[in-house]
Amino acid sequence: MTRKNSQLNIRLHSPTLEPWVDGKRPIIVLMSGGVDSSVTALLLKRAGWDVLGITMKIPVAEKCDVQRSCCGVEAAYVCKDLEIAHYYLDVQDAFHELVIEPFRQAYSRGETPSPCIDCNTVFKFGLVWDFLEQVFGIKHLATGHYARILQTETGARLARGKDTKKDQSYFLYGIPAHRLQNFLLPLGDLTKPEVRALAKETHLPVARRPESMELCFAGEGDYRNALGLDSSQEGQVLDMAGNVIGSHNGIANYTVGQRKGLGIAAGKPIYVAKIDAENNTITVGEWDEVSEHDVNACETNVLIPDELQLNSRLLGKIRSQGEPSDCIVTGLNEDKIGVKFTKSQFAPTPGQRLVLYNKDGHVVAGGKITSTRS
Repeated sequence: MTRKNSQLNIRLHSPTLEPWVDGKRPIIVLMSGGVDSSVTALLLKRAGWDVLGITMKIPVAEKCDVQRSCCGVEAAYVCKDLEIAHYYLDVQDAFHELVIEPFRQAYSRGETPSPCIDCNTVFKFGLVWDFLEQVFGIKHLATGHYARILQTETGARLARGKDTKKDQSYFLYGIPAHRLQNFLLPLGDLTKPEVRALAKETHLPVARRPESMELCFAGEGDYRNALGLDSSQEGQVLDMAGNVIGSHNGIANYTVGQRKGLGIAAGKPIYVAKIDAENNTITVGEWDEVSEHDVNACETNVLIPDELQLNSRLLGKIRSQGEPSDCIVTGLNEDKIGVKFTKSQFAPTPGQRLVLYNKDGHVVAGGKITSTRS
């Protein structure tokens, strides 16, 4: 049977589609066919949940020259071994519209987008979750992310994972607050070696599968080529005073904070400080010149409103790696946040994300970093 969402052309492919039996604990697991989502399904079944595996058929960018295996082949085998139902969700058109095209447009503006966060925020925990709940009537959803959902007296909260080096709460900050109470993250208290050990002990067919480190829709290849980004239009490289000190080979080849591949013999380490798409220029500077105390963000999602106040002292991250740093909230305006870090942050990058935590590691809010340079 095929069920379709006509607005964004989502199709659910399955041989049969029957209502869930009352009295069970049904839950949907988004399964890519990797180790993490497979072990997530395993743990939930062991805990007594009635698991339904869903694999999204993600498109490959039209100019991709690297092919990947068919979406969900491994997930289907895992579901068969675990004796749980498995369905494919064809989301190719919607994914292109909501993730790939905004990614391409952001690069054309000189930003450095975060497509994985956009996929989570707008796509998985927005459009897809709404569709699956409508079709199956199942409220609970789980993924294989390394973060935690904590039930507190004031409601459910998103928190950092036990393994702080693997923690992925940064990528999940955009989930709607009302969804947290029905969101499960079984891997939040585990480390990656522990997850692989569980997969091996259970003889899951994906136990030895390597991690994917690149963008799924670029076929694990060069996303610039896959998206048809113009990476050959030459332009000027400027110093912080606006003087021309060299040339670049296309702004799509650079990101804020980049050091390697600049082709400028400055006699000292220099980094990309700004990308001006309108004038096709790149500005470079030394470490201190590229670093900032003040960081602003827009399109914010607030998960703990009571803790996001002017002068609130929180911990912030401007990239996924590393530990959160002390900061104070200096501005709040509709969907915008401004913070001042105690220690300057290297290369806040427009298009990347600012995520704020409290002292307990709970996600308070997050948003898209905007340029602070004139």
